[in-house]
Amino acid sequence: MKNTLILLLVLAQTAIAEPPSPNEQARFLAGMPQEGSSLAGLAQRGEFNSHAKDLDATWADAEERQLGPIRAWAPLGLPEAVSDTSPLLYVFSGPDFLHAYTFFPNASTYVLAAVEPVGLPPDVTKLSEGELGASLRNLRNTLNASLSFSFFITADMKKDLQATKLTGTLPVLYVFLARCGCHIQKVENIWLDAEGKILTDKQTKTSGARITFLGAQGKHQTLYYFSTNIASWALKQDASFLRFCDGLGTMNGFTKSASYLMHLNEFHTIRDYLLTHCHTMTQDDSGIMWKDFPRESWDVKAYGWYPGPIPLFKQHYQPDLAEYYRTTEVPAIPFGIGYQWRPKQSTLIYGVSKMMVRKAIPVVEEKPAAAPGAFTAPSPAPAPKALPVAQ
Repeated sequence: MKNTLILLLVLAQTAIAEPPSPNEQARFLAGMPQEGSSLAGLAQRGEFNSHAKDLDATWADAEERQLGPIRAWAPLGLPEAVSDTSPLLYVFSGPDFLHAYTFFPNASTYVLAAVEPVGLPPDVTKLSEGELGASLRNLRNTLNASLSFSFFITADMKKDLQATKLTGTLPVLYVFLARCGCHIQKVENIWLDAEGKILTDKQTKTSGARITFLGAQGKHQTLYYFSTNIASWALKQDASFLRFCDGLGTMNGFTKSASYLMHLNEFHTIRDYLLTHCHTMTQDDSGIMWKDFPRESWDVKAYGWYPGPIPLFKQHYQPDLAEYYRTTEVPAIPFGIGYQWRPKQSTLIYGVSKMMVRKAIPVVEEKPAAAPGAFTAPSPAPAPKALPVAQ
């Protein structure tokens, strides 16, 4: 009888125990201290300790080499965008909340759009002993390229995001949010209807996630990630993502390592949308072509150096951009970004629209029923620990 009573008490306590919060899940996946967390017991295992140690080292390297210099430089180089609380639209992003937040920490809303799947909110308590170590190793593999070189390798990421039970982009977003000092409050899977309204109880072709969080400075902010095809033909068939963005009003735009897709006519719709809906545009040379910024409505300048594309994208060399760098005294940047990730080899383009700021249209949620002189190219900087092969 006594043993039966003890068993019933244990089962009752288990039944009423609340599952780990999204913020606790995020801090665990990010390898951060677990004092006071409901996952503290799980964090005693060797798999977590190895994960935390490896991520701490990789993060410290990224912080010293890239993230810290970006935070120090951005308010001086991109003043209109960095200080603005307007939404940030980051296309061809993958799950790269890290660079969005590092460049633009004051945005009220972050909208990321890419083809990678959303996945479900991760729950490490549902991983078996063997699955936990494999899942954490795989997560580190996914993060490695972004932390070392500032971009994800699409083919590798596609494989990594499906390899274990920590699937989709949400685990990566969790890590970046936690490591950036953000506190996750709520996570939801969402979808968009044809008019761009948010659905929470009905699945559509455009799936996404909505994460509300407190930023490092204590501000309430929102992150949207949408898994969607933004090729022109796809947007013609389903414009729900653009209709959602319409509700955000004037935004700041950002993109990098975008495979030069907006150099192609097949992506002219999203290119033109950015140019007519964004107050600023920050990008590397793989975004909107230098010549495609209409100078009558945009002031455009560049930073860093233009060595041209890496060999994989050599056909996208821009002679007019090279001429700008050759004939203008272009300010340096103390960090690397994009495919040419070495600090003194990177191109950063910054445009500010001259057009009047548009008035925002409220986002509607569908409720459930019920310089002069020549510039000489500098010598390459030391490489990080590993060099990925572009896919």
